[in-house]
Amino acid sequence: MAVTTTSAPGLYPVAATMVRMKIAILRNSMTGERGSMMTTAGTLGAVVAAGTIYLAFLDGDLLAAAYAVWMLGWIIGPVFSGGGDETLRPEFFSLVGLKPHRMATGLLVSAFVGVAPAVGLLAMVGLAVLGARESVLGVLVALPAMVLQLAVFVLLSKVTVGLLGVALRSRVGAIGAGVINGVVLAFLGQSWVFAVALGQQGQVPPVVRYLPSGWGVLAVRGNVLALAALAVLVVLLLAAWAALLTRRAGASRPSTRGRRPIRAATADGAVAAKELRTWSRDLARSHQLTFALTYGVAFACSPLLVGVDTMLPLAGPIFIAMAAAMTANLYGTDGTALWLTLLTPGASDVRGRQWAWLLTVAPIGLAVTLGFTAITGGPWPPVLAATAALLGGGAGLVPMVSVFGLVPGTDPARRGGNPLRTSDEDGAMTGLAYLMLVLMAAAAAPAVVVAVLAGWWGVVTGVVTGGLAYWGFGLLTRRRLEARGPELLQLMRTGRRPSGGSGGGSAGQGLKLPDMPKVQRAIVLWCISLGAIPLIPQGIVAAVFVANGQLGHSWFLATHMPEGLRYPVAFGMIALGLAMYGVGLWLVYQAKKRVADKPVAEKPVADKPVNENPVNEKPVTEKPVAKGVSAVEDE
Repeated sequence: MAVTTTSAPGLYPVAATMVRMKIAILRNSMTGERGSMMTTAGTLGAVVAAGTIYLAFLDGDLLAAAYAVWMLGWIIGPVFSGGGDETLRPEFFSLVGLKPHRMATGLLVSAFVGVAPAVGLLAMVGLAVLGARESVLGVLVALPAMVLQLAVFVLLSKVTVGLLGVALRSRVGAIGAGVINGVVLAFLGQSWVFAVALGQQGQVPPVVRYLPSGWGVLAVRGNVLALAALAVLVVLLLAAWAALLTRRAGASRPSTRGRRPIRAATADGAVAAKELRTWSRDLARSHQLTFALTYGVAFACSPLLVGVDTMLPLAGPIFIAMAAAMTANLYGTDGTALWLTLLTPGASDVRGRQWAWLLTVAPIGLAVTLGFTAITGGPWPPVLAATAALLGGGAGLVPMVSVFGLVPGTDPARRGGNPLRTSDEDGAMTGLAYLMLVLMAAAAAPAVVVAVLAGWWGVVTGVVTGGLAYWGFGLLTRRRLEARGPELLQLMRTGRRPSGGSGGGSAGQGLKLPDMPKVQRAIVLWCISLGAIPLIPQGIVAAVFVANGQLGHSWFLATHMPEGLRYPVAFGMIALGLAMYGVGLWLVYQAKKRVADKPVAEKPVADKPVNENPVNEKPVTEKPVAKGVSAVEDE
């Protein structure tokens, strides 16, 4: 699809053309699994937006606090979805000759087309409700304030992605970006801590009103300067984004410093050495590892603001689980390098990758776990049991999930101007990360339960289950690669999933939802999306709190129950979470079974007369031959 412009295209034609392109792409992509996911996401977003509008009927400060959360979501969300919505990428228009400010304006206008902007605009209706409560002038001011406030959110998202793209081109920038992202997301996940620490008796801190997310509220309350400030901020952010667009032509450059060569005596050792070198040189992996570590530490340390230190021992396990989630598409992000293994007879790089993942993650995870648990003095058995189970589970699950649910990624040497985008299938990448978090929690659950009930036997259970996960999942992955290696290579090379084949479907389709009724598809999406809530915080985390004697914690239901019901409630929540995932997986299995058992309709073949020359289906005619030849042939 191309954009037709004159030698000096005006601003309006460019923006209008980009909007039409965006609408056309979305209209043709709202089908199948992607359409279902977008519908589900839009429904959940509409529910949250309705809750935001409800706050406008209560208090303006509460609405400003809600918009602060929305602003953080717009800033952080694209970081974990491959750079956000890039249906129209700046690279598409690099040869058109557009000036940066015109391209940025056109892309900004087109950015308002989509599910997320529609949900955001719905949330902005809260400004109109608040303005109606204030005065007639407030209603008039609310209309431009809604547009400007949403524009600020969208542009903050775009500028954040652009700045991260610049930062990820150096090692210091990649590490710094990982630290910032980890801290912000961890604090957002622990927002209840700041509500208790900053908001005494449920009051919203006054500083929230003066954040850019609160300027719309100030405007509808009669502060005209706030509306002007929103307009100025939009202009400044647009200029910053236009400047960043000019720097997207380059790609992430790996470190090329000379290093001492790594020597290996075995094939697995060579693979492990190659993977360790990749972990130290690939800036995207440096960013992922830094983010996982920062998130685990910040998430566990946040309750210290209100004098609660019971979550400190969880820093190590959270880091390990998050590191597994960030590397869940290990083979996909490596691109077509798999051909090196496929062309080596009898070779398999699974064990080497497992070793490299353990050597990278285990020292950091163990150091954080032992150090933070020593600060609080325990509880040692549950924490050590979870750490052992997670390390073994991660080493086994990361390669397995990346093979069975492979998402075709961009070869590292061909990554574009947005280093956060390692694949064109952002939804699949995000779903793969969430799936990995669920699987890691399930891998740690048996050991944690045994540790809570039987003390140190839980550590033994964690070592055993971790070892079995390492060996068993690695074996399954190796067999999958041996059986489906060429199909996986084709998927990574072309981005197209091969069809046909026998036994288990085609490669890369492990996470693709089959054809099923809309009700069943909705049930599957809800179970997979929400099953982590009862399983992890209300189940596993609450059980750890109860075992440590920490009661009355925030929204952890088991800690508020009478003594005889605490463990039953926690274990019941774990069972509920596992049951939700079981229902979702069972429905998917049944749907795939129905598709596999469905007979393939054969095309009827018309009866044809027998032809003695089936190659060209033409009657054989005798050709005249030279005199004497027939006699020789007859003899």
